[in-house]
Amino acid sequence: MKDIAVGIDAQDNGRLDQELTPNSAARHRRMLLAGTLATAGIAIAVLVWAKWYPYALKIPVVAGSHSLGNSVLSGKASAPPAPSWNAAIEYSLGYVASIWQALVAGLLVAAAVEAFLPARRLLALFQARRGPAASTVCGGLLSMSSMMCTCCAAPVALNVRRRGVPVSSALAYWLGNPVLNPAALAFMAFVLPWQFVAVRVGTGVILVFGVTLLVSRLAKGTSVAEPVEQSAETVTAVGAVRRFAKALARLSVRLLPEYAVVVMLLGAFRGWLFPEAGTLASWGVLAAVLLAVVGTLFVIPTAAEIPIIGALMAAGVGLVPLGALVLTLPALSLPSMLMVRGAFPGRVIAATGAAVMGLGLVGAAAMAALT
Repeated sequence: MKDIAVGIDAQDNGRLDQELTPNSAARHRRMLLAGTLATAGIAIAVLVWAKWYPYALKIPVVAGSHSLGNSVLSGKASAPPAPSWNAAIEYSLGYVASIWQALVAGLLVAAAVEAFLPARRLLALFQARRGPAASTVCGGLLSMSSMMCTCCAAPVALNVRRRGVPVSSALAYWLGNPVLNPAALAFMAFVLPWQFVAVRVGTGVILVFGVTLLVSRLAKGTSVAEPVEQSAETVTAVGAVRRFAKALARLSVRLLPEYAVVVMLLGAFRGWLFPEAGTLASWGVLAAVLLAVVGTLFVIPTAAEIPIIGALMAAGVGLVPLGALVLTLPALSLPSMLMVRGAFPGRVIAATGAAVMGLGLVGAAAMAALT
């Protein structure tokens, strides 16, 4: 399947090279190189700050303690609090404290992709011209280096899709960030029984490299609005910085207020979304269905599914229903699905959410077979 948006900017850049004088063409090529290096530099710098260095420090600690701390749902309490304004504020503050660095990193990388990175470089990075399968694999593999939660990866997925990256590849990048996060998998291996790691890897690979290809077919015949490209003669370092600032401001204004409201609402009602452990333990198969749905909609920081599962397991909930949370909690959330709706058709987002819920049930069934 050919993506309608793919290649537009690259074709324009090729025509520009042909139309410009030798001096202008050389200057244009230098700007392309500078934009590529600027994007790479920003991405590496913010990922070292927000992800790579903190994880390098944390993995040995978790390996020694076999703990990731308290569940974000209930803290030190035995169950999440009843719905209230205080519950909303408490969860929101704790959540923001955990993810703010990654969110800043995601916004900066997304703005850099829009303002600095030439479209031809972006499409080459995602192997967009090699077909859907190769592009999807590339998107999934690229995601493993950024290791962000689903909401923090959403701005990047939004902008790479708007720049012409195919739907399946952009989806693979978005979903692969939380699902195939190497650090989160290491934490899980140190803290939870091995069955959880097996279920996570199995369902995660199916989701990132298989489901994305199938779901992307629903986007056939659709395209996204392309950003207006400046001509090579008017591209300057100052202009690029201005575009970066505008892109960052637009993403922040467009995404953050709605994001904050939905996080507060989910935090406020988490006591209803996640019943007490005793209730879950008595529901059997229905508990797995509930957790598959709630896990897909609820929002958590990176790797927070691990202490949540650990706390519920310690409270008496069986491994089988908890298998539904291994994939669904990190893969998607209601806020992240709202954040990317400007770049993906609604039917693609809905189908992706349904697939995550379905794979949550597959995870529960796999857990039953492994225990």
